[in-house]
Amino acid sequence: MNIRISINNQGEPMIDYHQPPKIEHVQYVAVKSEQETKSMEDVKNEVRDAYGGVAEANQQKESCGNGRSCCGVSAKPDPSYSQELGYSKEELDSAPEGSNMGLGCGNPQAIADLKTGEVVLDLGAGGGFDAFLAARKVGPTGKVYGVDMTPEMLSIARSNAAKEDYRNVEFLLGEIEHLPLPNNSVDVIISNCVVNLSTDKAQVFNEAFRVLKAGGRIAISDVVANKPLTKEMINNKELYCNCISGAIPINDIKQMLSKAGFIDIVIEPQKNSRMFIKDWVPSAGAEDYVISAKIKAVKSKAKL
Repeated sequence: MNIRISINNQGEPMIDYHQPPKIEHVQYVAVKSEQETKSMEDVKNEVRDAYGGVAEANQQKESCGNGRSCCGVSAKPDPSYSQELGYSKEELDSAPEGSNMGLGCGNPQAIADLKTGEVVLDLGAGGGFDAFLAARKVGPTGKVYGVDMTPEMLSIARSNAAKEDYRNVEFLLGEIEHLPLPNNSVDVIISNCVVNLSTDKAQVFNEAFRVLKAGGRIAISDVVANKPLTKEMINNKELYCNCISGAIPINDIKQMLSKAGFIDIVIEPQKNSRMFIKDWVPSAGAEDYVISAKIKAVKSKAKL
């Protein structure tokens, strides 16, 4: 308890006993072994390096890896691939040049139902493509935050925002497992093929729940495993960075979301995604193991 001294209308001192606000959401983080922590950090660094390379290639207008993949960029972007992911020509034409690197596995805008004035958070914003589309939908009274752990991506996104004078978009350096935003500050969370890259997906959903306002929602496009991946696939760094070997089963995601506190959980696999997933790492047979899905959930309005 804190003691505060104030002055009343008669100029006399008064003592106020101030009780600090209660913390409504407390998060306990399991302690991992040194070996586990090192392994997770190694994977995170590999992912950061891979996408840093994509960003640099994008800046140089060069090809990097497979342009029709979650971890590659073509010297000349292929609009047909983005349309396969679910984006309209109007959306593609409206975004700043260089922001769309074709790194997703769907279109979270199509399921987010964004409204004027809402506050939106894009997890793993990359060059800012989805954040810029969201900014147009929420309008000048709304706000969009994009969080990314790769400085090279962040540099591109911020540059694009400045060039196109996006005043309702802000890009922050950070990890999706430890979001640089306060509790209860966001209406909608979107993300495009990023959560699978995290080595601690449960923590991602815990953080999403923390920053969402009561009644807030998530609208995510991501890959899920529709059958167990082989040990060789799981240990393949290239497949991990290409959004394949980090995929987990739908039931696991549902359990993580539910444990975090979400309700109204809906996960819809997109069967047609097999057509473009097979191109991510040709000959890997990834389309037989993972599939793109629309993931939606709501933070309950009731106090949990």
